[in-house]
Amino acid sequence: MSFAAPFPAPFGATPSGLPVERWTLRSASGVEAAVLTYGAVLHSLRVPGPERRPPAEVVLSLPDVKHYATHGAYLGAVVGRFANRIAAGTFTLDGTRHHIPGNDRGNSLHGGADGFDRRLWRAEPCERPDGAASVRLSLESPHGDQGFPGSLQVSVTYTLASDGSLTLDYHAVTDRPTPVNLTHHAYFNLSGDPDRGVLDHLLTVDAAAYLPIDETGLPLPGAPAPVAGSPFDFTRARRIGARIAEPDKQLARAGGYDHCWVLDDRDRPSGEGQLGLRRAARLEDPGSGRVLEVHTSEPGLQVYAGQQLDGGFGDLLGRRLGAHAGLCLETQHFPDSPNRPDYPSTVLRPDQALRSRTVLGFPHLTAVAR
Repeated sequence: MSFAAPFPAPFGATPSGLPVERWTLRSASGVEAAVLTYGAVLHSLRVPGPERRPPAEVVLSLPDVKHYATHGAYLGAVVGRFANRIAAGTFTLDGTRHHIPGNDRGNSLHGGADGFDRRLWRAEPCERPDGAASVRLSLESPHGDQGFPGSLQVSVTYTLASDGSLTLDYHAVTDRPTPVNLTHHAYFNLSGDPDRGVLDHLLTVDAAAYLPIDETGLPLPGAPAPVAGSPFDFTRARRIGARIAEPDKQLARAGGYDHCWVLDDRDRPSGEGQLGLRRAARLEDPGSGRVLEVHTSEPGLQVYAGQQLDGGFGDLLGRRLGAHAGLCLETQHFPDSPNRPDYPSTVLRPDQALRSRTVLGFPHLTAVAR
């Protein structure tokens, strides 16, 4: 039976001295997850290998709150109020111009310099009839926070099922119209060894198109570009490092992969009360046999191969986190949506509620269970 720890464990304090908690979730499958109230960070995700081989840490993590408060890589955090970039940190909503602090080449990235990844969230355990381990983290973002209009009440619920799958359920309501785009910024490495990196992992992305970017990481004007024939074609499993060093303008602008793929709609259920989950990606580590599948209700997937990690900080075991130590698979709406009427809208209004779901599943565990 799965269960959440009945009491949270202390995990240091924020820079202002407020206590931080670490909540542990366990599953009968042998998967264990730990979540911090600082940044709603997924601090640990330990997953067994095939045939009940010992578990390994499959997300990159930092040793203490001080490192999370000072680094710039968003390791494991929930980011918002607007994930990804807003051009020049400005947008117009219902005739009013709003300004968000620029923190990435003049653009606003992941909600600005003081985004949700640097906030203290409130945690409470959730009782579920299926016995799954579940904890809800909640946050209030006041009107004017980082320049965004409206008071936003937001939560993310982590639920670890008996089969080892980890579900993230996002919910938000507002008292004024505001753009909202939430995502999770975990860096995955299924080998459990950041020194090995992820370039030999096999990646499949269920998308026939992606959004080309300019020199600052913003989507170019116009329609998405087809992936066919390009280094961005992961419609079949391919090594992440197979074409990452090719002389391609798009790869050069990001130093590798840091682009949003437009997810296919095939096999996506619809209807009242359904979030419409679809598979977004499959990640495999041939060495360990671990497999991760990502399903989501979001229309986009930002794939970031961790090329900007520079070894400037170490993980829980003191290992330096260098380039390509982990891979981000960020389910989200498209970058700069507040300035792009051709994209699906990210505007949340007072008569609405944002509901979004992403599921991290491990098929190699399910296969053993059968």
